[in-house]
Amino acid sequence: MLIKRSTAIKPSEITSEANFLNRRSFLHTASLAGSGLLLGSGCTQADTPADPPFEGRLMGENTTGLELNSLSDIMSYNNFYEFGLSKGDPAKYAGAFKPRPWTVEIAGEAEVTGTFDYGDIVGPHPIQERIYRFRCVEAWSMVIPWNGIPLRDLLRRFKPTSRARYVAFETVYRPSEMPGQRSRVLDFPYLEALTIEEAMHPLTLLVTGLYGIDLPNQNGAPLRLIVPWKYGFKSIKSIVRISFTATMPPTTWSLAGPSEYGFYANVNPEVDHPRWSQARERVIGSGLFSKKQPTLMFNGYAEQVAGLYQGLDLTRNF
Repeated sequence: MLIKRSTAIKPSEITSEANFLNRRSFLHTASLAGSGLLLGSGCTQADTPADPPFEGRLMGENTTGLELNSLSDIMSYNNFYEFGLSKGDPAKYAGAFKPRPWTVEIAGEAEVTGTFDYGDIVGPHPIQERIYRFRCVEAWSMVIPWNGIPLRDLLRRFKPTSRARYVAFETVYRPSEMPGQRSRVLDFPYLEALTIEEAMHPLTLLVTGLYGIDLPNQNGAPLRLIVPWKYGFKSIKSIVRISFTATMPPTTWSLAGPSEYGFYANVNPEVDHPRWSQARERVIGSGLFSKKQPTLMFNGYAEQVAGLYQGLDLTRNF
């Protein structure tokens, strides 16, 4: 299979939504060629645990048991407060945002630091397709086919030191292009973070696109995070800085509402938000009267990620 960088894809080559869905039946029978590419450079088999099964191990495989959301759903209904508070504001106001050229600063507890162009970040890695559940803290959900690279493959290239216990992320700050940043709803730029173990988990994805196209501006172009077992606000968009830290970094929502939004933000139907239940979720794209379904622990990824939190009280460390 020829894998192209997303920036090399011509409009005429974009996979339509219908073709993407039809192609899954073929891709279901083909395993990832050269699965050893999941190991970062300089890392040996001995120090890399075997990957647990996850949705997207087969290119385009959908093992969620749920219907994929349409490209229209994904591009028109989302939170990106940098462009406004309404679900349609990102699509309405993101046209002026310029995702190229793009650089990412790597800083902190790592042997290799500096500022790197988008091509330097993404270029060495084959782009993978991953179909993941997506669960918003507001109790709505989607199923989205992402394109990207395992975050751990990128992070290993910068050789984090033994002091690196967390990985912090920062969104670009461009009030002239992102009108929501001129409001006082949050302190911008947006900040998020993971533990080093979460960041290195094979499910965690650095996203470059969706449905086979470059990541749209309103969905976090050109680089965003997806951590599918966490509420969506943990999956920071338009990343310009990645830092390895020895201590727990601040995050935007845990600063803005510490009684409502914790550092971990794992999907947990047994822990309600102070203002609503998290036991069920509204399925976006299921019609005028959207159906609801039970929310699964860790958004359905408990088998893969529960071991990260052994001994941690998930009602206190929410």
